[in-house]
Amino acid sequence: MSYLIPLTGEPLALDLVNTHPVAGDLLVTPADLSSWLVLQSERFGEAAELADTEPGVDGLEAVRNVRDHVAHALDRVRRGERPSADDLDALNRAQRLAPAVLELAWGGTAVTATRRRTGTPAEQLAAWLAEACAEFLAGPLVTKVRQCEADGCVMLFVPAHPRRRWCSATRCGNRVRVARHYQRHKPA
Repeated sequence: MSYLIPLTGEPLALDLVNTHPVAGDLLVTPADLSSWLVLQSERFGEAAELADTEPGVDGLEAVRNVRDHVAHALDRVRRGERPSADDLDALNRAQRLAPAVLELAWGGTAVTATRRRTGTPAEQLAAWLAEACAEFLAGPLVTKVRQCEADGCVMLFVPAHPRRRWCSATRCGNRVRVARHYQRHKPA
């Protein structure tokens, strides 16, 4: 992964959008995507399965396509505006290429259900992300999304506290506090 460290811990749709900060794209190569999936794998079961397979160029393109469309839709929806039909159609198409099925099996003493997707690994990856993004866009948190208030930062987050202003207290928060301190104490 590039020298930038992705912001993680937000809803998956925001984590995905946040892989494209002002300073550069964090998903430039299939290896970058694999690294990002590993970071997500502890939070999302499908990420762990998909991280085990090399996503390839097709997977990278599919994920970046989902990211672009959800970023555009999210930008509008969080402001109470109608997203473009193209963005919603692209997210719907990505999900339809690899629909999820609960596969039933007998586990010896009970029936087990395992969620599986059809399609190529690239289609599965895009579908999984598009589905998570669709759930977020249609959910109640979308109107609470904020952009970091630090100069030059475009990271998005859902504040756990109404007074939260920065994507990260240690990243942008410290940078803003240091700049304020410098302004107050700089020689005249």
